Parts: sequence; C-alpha cells; structure tokens
Amino acid sequence: MREMMDFVKELSFVRVGGSAEEKKAAELIMGEISSIAEETGREDIRGEYMTFQVPDAKVAKCSVRTAEREIVCVPYLRSGNIDRECDLVYLYEGSEIDFAVAGNLEGKAVLLNRPADEELYKRLLEHKVSAFLVMQGKYYLSGEEASLYPRILREHLTKHGLVPGFMIPSSEALRLVQDETDKVYLTLEQEDTEPESQNILAVIEGTECKEESIVLTAHYDSVPVGTGSWDNATGAAALLAIFRHFAANPSRRTMRFIWCGSEELGLLGSRAYVEQKSELLEKTVFCFNFDMCGTALGANKICVTGEKELQTFVEQYCKMIGYSAIIGVGVHSSDSAPFCDKDIPALGLSRETNTAELHTIHDLISALSEKAMVKNVEFAVRIIGDVANAAVMPVKKSMPEDTRKELNKYFHREEEKDKK
Repeated sequence: MREMMDFVKELSFVRVGGSAEEKKAAELIMGEISSIAEETGREDIRGEYMTFQVPDAKVAKCSVRTAEREIVCVPYLRSGNIDRECDLVYLYEGSEIDFAVAGNLEGKAVLLNRPADEELYKRLLEHKVSAFLVMQGKYYLSGEEASLYPRILREHLTKHGLVPGFMIPSSEALRLVQDETDKVYLTLEQEDTEPESQNILAVIEGTECKEESIVLTAHYDSVPVGTGSWDNATGAAALLAIFRHFAANPSRRTMRFIWCGSEELGLLGSRAYVEQKSELLEKTVFCFNFDMCGTALGANKICVTGEKELQTFVEQYCKMIGYSAIIGVGVHSSDSAPFCDKDIPALGLSRETNTAELHTIHDLISALSEKAMVKNVEFAVRIIGDVANAAVMPVKKSMPEDTRKELNKYFHREEEKDKK
C-alpha cells in the first residue's frame, strides 16, 4: 500500500469541473478503487461513474481597456456579452447608500470592492448597469499573483437577468481610481455550454443493517489556479484510504463512497447525487465529508451539522480518545450540505491553517504532511467505524430549526420561503 501523499502528488494538477482534466482525475480514482478491491479480495466491490451536466461558457473575447492601456482581466462566465465604451463609477460596497449617492447608473460600468451577492446583483439590474468589475487580491499583487480566474455567475443571480461581469487585479483597480479614469471599453463575447462532469461511486455492503447507509463524500475537482493539492486532493486521497480500510473490515451498515465532481462550481456533484439517487436517501442515516486535510501546520476541525446531540456526541468523543479539534456548528460549505438539506446529519472533517491558501496559485503540496494525513485518517476510521457499527445510531436524522433556516439561506431559498 503506497502512502497517501503519493496519490495527492498524482492528483495535483488543475482539474476544473467538466474538463478533460477532471475526467483524468476521475480515472485515477477509479483505478485506485479497482486496485483496492483486488488487494482486499472484494470481487463484489466496483466503482461506477455517475454523470451530470455542469454550466460553463466558451469565451471568444474578453478585454477591459482604457484610452491608455489594456487591463488584465478575466470574465464572469454566463454573465452575458458586451462590446462598448462605458462611463466608469466606483461604487465601493454597492450598498443601498452607494447606489443612492451615485445617481443615474443606466448604461454605466461599476467597479466594486467585492463580488455581487443576490441583493447587490438585483440592484445592478434595477439601476440598469451595463457591466460590473470586481477587484481581486491585494493592491501590490500582479494579475497572476492575485490568482485571477474565470468564475461562473451562479444561477441564483442570473435568474434575475444578465449583467456582464469582469474581475481585475486590485492593483489595476487602484490605478483606475487614483487616475480618476472615467471611461472603459469593455468586450465580452461568450457562449453558454454544458459539459459533462462525473461522480465516482463505490459501495461496501453492510454485514447486518444493510438497508441503512452511511454516505462518505470528498470532492476531487479544483479551481483553475494552483494544483488543488490541499483543496481537495487530500480529501480524495483520505477517502481512498478510508475505503481501503472498510473494504477489508466492513461495518454493520452499508457505506456509500462518493468522490464528487464539480464541487467548486457550486456543490454540483453532491447535488446531482441527491437528485438522481433520491430513493437511497430515506435509509441514509449519516454523512461524513472530507474537504482539505493533512496540512503540516494548523489545527484539526470538525463541522457539525445536525441536532445538539450530535455536537455533544462529537465533543465527548474527542475527549475520550484524545483528538484535538476545533468543533464548529453550522452548514459546511461543502458536499455534506445537500445531504443535510435532506435532514441527514453530517460531520465535516478537515485540517486548516492560516499559513496556507486555497483557491490561489499557492495551493501546493509543499504545505502538506503524510504524518498529518495519517492522523486525520486514523481518527476518521475510528469515528466512522463506531458510528457505522453502533447498535443504535447515536443521533437522530433531523435538522434543528436554526440550521434549517441556514440551509434555506445557503441554497438561496429564503426569498421563496418568505413569499409563501
């Protein structure tokens, strides 16, 4: 059995959801599943693909220009098209006050400090803004150093309408403001596409309570910059190690392993699973999710999503076995969330540090440690085994009201709920 970090190294390449590189990563994981099944003599275990479509766009042209120069930029995918000169207004945070003070914005482009949430985006549409520019990174970083990459404008925004969007380095935004630039020429030409992504599934049948399932998830895709070693080659590798253990040591309850595709595009793999495999959810009693682990520096973290009894269980469990972890409560912005949305309690297991960065060019394998990976996996195997082998499940399948409200907000349903 090779070390986990060997597989993390193998998986450390850009693998954006729906791309050929993501498919290559899926094939690597599928190969490991087959090898593990052979090693453990489990002819009944095999991997399978579950495909689904993801939103994307093919960009033909993207530029931001002033009279003096070309500005480094990337587009917001699926945000529409534009090819014209616009007056430029710095709109700061895009607050209600900022809009009121700015006056008439029809046909103008606005520069924003931050990406648009739903409230801000609707204001852009209401004020008939022609385009928006968002700054990224510190003012002293170049475009590459600021980790600029195209982002998809999510459906909960575009359902209200389209406003062409661009992202530029904060260094360029600073220069625009200091030079009092009042006009920009914007070009964005793109066409929506829907490439195919895939989850990789494998099932280890339970020895007794076969009808009850524990689901275990980790995404294997990455953003378009860095190598995605921490986020989330580590989680994918950890899940393979856990799979290897339980293939040789099956639990009382059935275990359903899911290496999720396109998590970085909006949890699309786990959401597709919940939709396509809805008949399995009634008997799915728990979810364990692995998103970033194995950093040499940092602290172990556990995100609890469920009733108060789950938090108490985890706190006491860590004390009993001596596992140091920061325990948080709420919705984990990862692949456990769609399961929690179906009242399935979940633990998100990770290891985080302020000394490394995700979603940037700095997400590299150099911040990681095989020793830390082993400790994370050993704890995971222990708690998963105890839950999966429990005489009675230690927590009930439900969500408290405050978590349900948080889930509604997370999945952008609060507005619809208020209208009912």
